[in-house]
Amino acid sequence: MPLTTITDLLATDLQAVNQTIIRCLESRVEVINKIGHYMIESGGKRIRPLVVLLSAKACDAKNDTPITMAAIIEFIHTATLLHDDVVDGSTLRRGRPTANRVWDNPTAVLVGDFLYSRAFQMIVSLNSMDCMRIMAEATNVIAEGEVLQLAHRYQPDIDESRYLNVIRFKTAKLFEAAAQLGAILANQPREIELTLAQYGMHIGTAFQLVDDVLDYQAANESWGKNIGDDLAEGKATLPLIYALKKAPEAQAKLIRQAIQHGSLEDLSVIQEAIVSTGAIDYTLAAAKKEIALAKEALAMLPSSRYKDAMLELATFAISRKN
Repeated sequence: MPLTTITDLLATDLQAVNQTIIRCLESRVEVINKIGHYMIESGGKRIRPLVVLLSAKACDAKNDTPITMAAIIEFIHTATLLHDDVVDGSTLRRGRPTANRVWDNPTAVLVGDFLYSRAFQMIVSLNSMDCMRIMAEATNVIAEGEVLQLAHRYQPDIDESRYLNVIRFKTAKLFEAAAQLGAILANQPREIELTLAQYGMHIGTAFQLVDDVLDYQAANESWGKNIGDDLAEGKATLPLIYALKKAPEAQAKLIRQAIQHGSLEDLSVIQEAIVSTGAIDYTLAAAKKEIALAKEALAMLPSSRYKDAMLELATFAISRKN
């Protein structure tokens, strides 16, 4: 089942999510409207809102609150992208110049803040302390992940366990919250809520691991970002961590220096080392383990086309090319 089949299954709901996003983006400050629309309409796959909707549907939600929650999740995600691009000095995302490049860093940061605060205004409207608790924790953990990642920049000696901890905080936590919130909005028991949280955590971890691979493998046109961005930002992602451990001394030295200086001078040699050491295969194998665990977490759910779509979404997370 390709992603388009999953989105077709939820076409009416996704249209309602988009309408909610557009309505709730409205601000009295014109630059907020411009940047908000620029980001929201930039071609994202809406994976995290999909997780909310599928989780709620698989749990037989009876109302429209998952629509609002899916929009909230997309607002939070977009806010993190605005902040990430400023912190990382990124210039390209989804094949277009980043908002901080089109406008400027201070404006991008403040519009990110607006999206965060608007998201919490929307959560309040749901009148659910459980939803507020989950989202408050998620945004706090994501911020911790961002700081952890910043602390590990230009550090070639980060090990795999510490790196996985960073991505579980920074990336997987929002997936985890999205899946868990679907169960909460469907009034499911705590056991179902927690098992869906596990689904989200594992699929989110796999999603980031595949991103790590694509940063060294994808064609620029399909990837929508500059190839080697992670290395240029001094980030030792799993392919680099593994290659550094397995590469011959000369290649390992180049990798270490590139991480320490955020240099792309030897990118082609480093890409060769990543392939020759088996780092790509190792990272994809790690992602596949996460996907297997995500699928196992759905065992408690009754059979439905929405559960099937959740299983296929997990497969998509590791088969995608962008």
